[in-house]
Amino acid sequence: MVGDAEDHIAGRTIAAIASPPGRGGVGVVRVSGPAARAIGLRVSGRRDLEPRYCHFATFRDSRGEPLDQGLVVFFPGPRSFTGEDVVELHGHGGPAVLNGILQAAYDAGAVPAEAGEFTRQAFLNGRMDLSQAEAVAELIEADSLAGARAALRSLEGELGRQVEQLAEELADLRVFVEGALDFPDEDVDFLATGDLRGRLAGIRERFTRLRRRASTGVRLSEGFLVVLAGRPNAGKSSLLNRLAGRDSAIVTERAGTTRDVLREKVALEGFHVELADTAGLRETEDPVEREGVRRARELVERADLVLFLVDSQQGWTPGDAREWDRLPEDRRVALWTKADLAPSGGQPAVSTTGEPGIAPLEDLLRSRLSLQGGGDALGARQRHLEILDRVGREMANAAETLDHYGSGDLVAQDLRRAHAALGEITGRVHSDDLLGRIFATFCIGK
Repeated sequence: MVGDAEDHIAGRTIAAIASPPGRGGVGVVRVSGPAARAIGLRVSGRRDLEPRYCHFATFRDSRGEPLDQGLVVFFPGPRSFTGEDVVELHGHGGPAVLNGILQAAYDAGAVPAEAGEFTRQAFLNGRMDLSQAEAVAELIEADSLAGARAALRSLEGELGRQVEQLAEELADLRVFVEGALDFPDEDVDFLATGDLRGRLAGIRERFTRLRRRASTGVRLSEGFLVVLAGRPNAGKSSLLNRLAGRDSAIVTERAGTTRDVLREKVALEGFHVELADTAGLRETEDPVEREGVRRARELVERADLVLFLVDSQQGWTPGDAREWDRLPEDRRVALWTKADLAPSGGQPAVSTTGEPGIAPLEDLLRSRLSLQGGGDALGARQRHLEILDRVGREMANAAETLDHYGSGDLVAQDLRRAHAALGEITGRVHSDDLLGRIFATFCIGK
């Protein structure tokens, strides 16, 4: 697909610092475009560059003054990251040195790269699909091992392959339905047979698995939201402090100490969980505490998991029962606290000061959040989930139309919209505005 985006970068040779900002032992300036090799020769002072070979060189500015000593590597297109000629200049990782090398590249004919422009060029040159391009950013930004593995699966093309397979099956089904519309006088009523329903059901089942894998990938990237809820003095703040490893929340014997939502991110064997300590759930006349309770109930609705804490010393009270019934059934779990002071009756229990400690909670989180190594999660972004939700709605509409109306025209329209939406994930269907918004989130130099 050729458009303004491709025209904008056609013929440009771009350059940027590709290593993180700050000081380090090594820094990299990346150059990509038709003049990359010539720029590499000029900045390095070398007469030739053997492809994929590290050459030692002295980097010089436009006046011939030495800047640094390092390595220069030439990757000829199309077998490069961007699909065009690429030169990397590896020098010492000081800001003054790298900026000097970068300026020398500009003086030799390069122009500043825009955010994500190297990866965008790789996509436009067919080196990767759009889901792989976005996985580059996810891999860079991953702050957990499980998240990095999920992003790597998508970078290797797993998300794109699954989407393309689903798109092919939808395309075949469209041919089946639209063929029936083109030949209405045939003896076999294609829409009346169970074959169409069965094929659509099979596609929807595979779609559900893909949606789950992508959703888990987003959670691995953004972290799981776990809300600590319960009656006042149930031990929420003490548990938050223990998991965070510091005194984040104020802990006193007085009920209702926590008025606002306190958040802490904790690592759990490579996974990241955002814990939210909330105001004790109860009816109160205190306007400040009442606002805290309102915010707590609001956060509960958005949580991936709600840990409802129960004081083992007090046991299950009528107040606990009332609040428990208000929690979402599929995302709530009771956890008894202060287990070193009173028995929990065989319920899942923890203690922040004695046995059994908080190990039972870590096991509980792994189990309820499906944190067993990240499994088959695919690196994905919220954009992908929104598209998949559209696809799911269109397929659900097609199934409902088939069951209630048997209208081939309407079924075909639903399938066409679902098929087109899938193309937005891999980039088969895209606009310049979409690409601009996606790659604007990338760092300069990638």
